[in-house]
Amino acid sequence: MSSASGFFTFALALTGAVGLPLCLGHTLWRFIGLSLSAATRVLGPRQPGVPDPRIPLVTGEPAQRAYWAQQMWVDTRSVAVSALGSIWYELNTEWLQRKAQRLFLGQRPANGYRGDPPIGRLMLILAAPGTAAGAVAGALLAAVFSCLVLAWFGLLLGGWWLVCGGAVVTLRGAEGLRKLVRGIRMKCPYPSCYRPFPLAVHRCPDCGAAHRALRPGRLGVLWHVCTCGKRLVTTAPAGSGRYATRCPHCDRQLPAAVGTTRVVHLPLVGGTSSGKTMLLAAMTAGLQSWSRRGALTVEYASATDQQDAGSLHQQLNTAGWALKTQGGQPRAFMLCVGHGRRRRLLYLYDPMGESLREAGTVREQQYLAHADGVILVADVLAEPQVQRALDDTDTARVTSARPSDQGPMETYQRLTGELAALTGRRGRIPVATVVTKRDVLDQITTLPVPGARIDTWLTAVGLGALVRGLTHDFGATRYWAVSAHAATGAGALDSEQRRAAEPVLWVLARTGLRTGSLNAEAPPVGVPGPRGGTVADRSRG
Repeated sequence: MSSASGFFTFALALTGAVGLPLCLGHTLWRFIGLSLSAATRVLGPRQPGVPDPRIPLVTGEPAQRAYWAQQMWVDTRSVAVSALGSIWYELNTEWLQRKAQRLFLGQRPANGYRGDPPIGRLMLILAAPGTAAGAVAGALLAAVFSCLVLAWFGLLLGGWWLVCGGAVVTLRGAEGLRKLVRGIRMKCPYPSCYRPFPLAVHRCPDCGAAHRALRPGRLGVLWHVCTCGKRLVTTAPAGSGRYATRCPHCDRQLPAAVGTTRVVHLPLVGGTSSGKTMLLAAMTAGLQSWSRRGALTVEYASATDQQDAGSLHQQLNTAGWALKTQGGQPRAFMLCVGHGRRRRLLYLYDPMGESLREAGTVREQQYLAHADGVILVADVLAEPQVQRALDDTDTARVTSARPSDQGPMETYQRLTGELAALTGRRGRIPVATVVTKRDVLDQITTLPVPGARIDTWLTAVGLGALVRGLTHDFGATRYWAVSAHAATGAGALDSEQRRAAEPVLWVLARTGLRTGSLNAEAPPVGVPGPRGGTVADRSRG
């Protein structure tokens, strides 16, 4: 027994004498180096925009998932498999199957040579257990080290995942809060659509790919990488507003200010030939007049709006009047109006007068559901009871002025019921009532002269029911009398233009744009003013 235990002790000591130095001096570092090298190869550089075959593509979106969202976990798994797999492969094939096995056979590990003398082969055989033990010990220690590194790396990645996820929640929350505070609600300005949407479609400036989810999320926190490799920022402060945007429903071009500026929807409602288009031109000219004085900033929202305004201006300069509004539902005429640091994207709708003749056609005007205010264009000369009060001379003047086919009372009755059904908030919508064709009214002798109180004047000419209805049905009403003819064309007057813009400024002021002070030129209530300035402001609650 003593000889057996002595031999075992000798073998153990010999194994330790060979294996320990081999482990600490060579195999441990070799296995660690192999595992790091294998991990580095797995994490090799990849070209931006080239899909990773290990990760499924995002359906319907031309962008890759962000690295933190999925790929870092795929890479971590690949690193772990590759690092530990390289240790096992090296241990099994190089050390156990080749070197240790040859040593046990008395062969040299490098080439399997057996020509050594017997004493040499004995030494090789005696070194075989220590070599195998040193290789196994080095592999185990390297595996433990790799596992510890991977665990630490996993904790860092978990922390980074929480940071990125928290950043997504924070940025989305901040964007939602910004839109809520500023009242930004994105809606399509085009006919047959007019639909709201939470996020516009952004076009890649390089390849034109449509990104429908350009916001912080699984595709990226601060930017998305397009399939072409272009980085697209995801937030408005970073500059996402500079990309071309389209409506996600009808795929038509949207103005650049959509999504960054509060939209104010303001339809002009009136019968055919009531002067809506002329009034629209006068209001636009008035806003630009205020801009030239430095009180406002006014810009066309798109090249199409600038072209439409130019065509209308040319028509007014040539013929002195605007062509009849044609087509079905109107496209919004869009202006960016700013005062101080605040801006509004103004949607002005000029529908055909025929669209308000019947309740069914009024219901088709879906833009009314988004109205932040209404401009009621009142052609008093079209009211039957007003026409009955005229003498022959005034009747001829009225006929030459081409009165509307629908009086303001009929227009109001068509509007008010359907507006309540479309919006559900009629009582909070301000209505600016604008009496048009003031230049003709000044020439009529059988009617009272419009003074400072246009609501009182409307009552005097037989439209008291209209005034009472507006006061009862809507949260705020105000009245103007405007000569759009004097505010447009080659001989337009700046004072008339600015007066024509007052209804728009009044509605904008009620949305938080501080333009109320620009109405200071209007006479106070009860004080006569020139040519029908602002005359009354009746607000409820």
